[in-house]
Amino acid sequence: MPDTDEHIIEAIGRSRIVIRNGEVVEVGEAIITDCPLAKRFACPVPEISTEAVRENIEHRMKAFGMCTPDREVLDTREFVGFGASELLSFGMKAGMIDAAVLACDGAGTVVVTTPAMVQGVGGRMSGLVRTSPYPSVMDRIEDGGGIVLDREGATIDQAAGVRLAEARGYRNVAVTVARPETAAEIRRAHPDALIVAVHVTGLTHAEAGVIAAADLVTACASGTVREVVGSRALVQAGVSVPVFAMTGRGKNLIIEKIRQSDEPVLVKPTRLPAPGDRQPEPLV
Repeated sequence: MPDTDEHIIEAIGRSRIVIRNGEVVEVGEAIITDCPLAKRFACPVPEISTEAVRENIEHRMKAFGMCTPDREVLDTREFVGFGASELLSFGMKAGMIDAAVLACDGAGTVVVTTPAMVQGVGGRMSGLVRTSPYPSVMDRIEDGGGIVLDREGATIDQAAGVRLAEARGYRNVAVTVARPETAAEIRRAHPDALIVAVHVTGLTHAEAGVIAAADLVTACASGTVREVVGSRALVQAGVSVPVFAMTGRGKNLIIEKIRQSDEPVLVKPTRLPAPGDRQPEPLV
């Protein structure tokens, strides 16, 4: 492990957080003030402030080792019914996906091949901008059947992760992306990949139009995604922080998860997006 390690993430209203040598050294101002999802975190954020964001991040570091060499990579708990990791974990259990390309703190882009690792890596992770390599974390991923793209630098490159997964023989590959240009690049080069757009708060109208090429799009606190992507969606799952299915494959994944669930569900034909009473504020 290098003498100095640094991780940059964007979380809870797109606050920019810097973690260096195991300590939170910077918490930027969030661009939203309220999020119904953040109120349900294990360490709740009832009101988004730099102090509350810091407490939440420090809790994650203690609870499961986020941004430390002790990072846990396996979990089976669902945190959000239609969250990206929950949908991909389910899809893997159901045989609809055989590999998922994710970004993991301490490892960078990884190819994950088990449902528990999909949930363990992605279930409590926010927008990872940059990370430092931890051999212990990468060893856990590889011991669990995963593949690390770059052990030396922990590079985050989702397009390269899809290429790696396909080179290893996986054919039903899913990938999470945070930038519209990455989604477009992967769609062009890998038309069969299942693309899940995450961490989209703050996109412009033009960027939202590009991200609509994904199969599934989480709305986060984005007003443009609700307007541009939501109006084109085939299915909306959830109302406060919805997930939009843009293609038949995305729709099938959501519908199959509903079919196999014991949870009560309302199904109603309607124009999308369907707003909820509680949404992040403001939508940006």
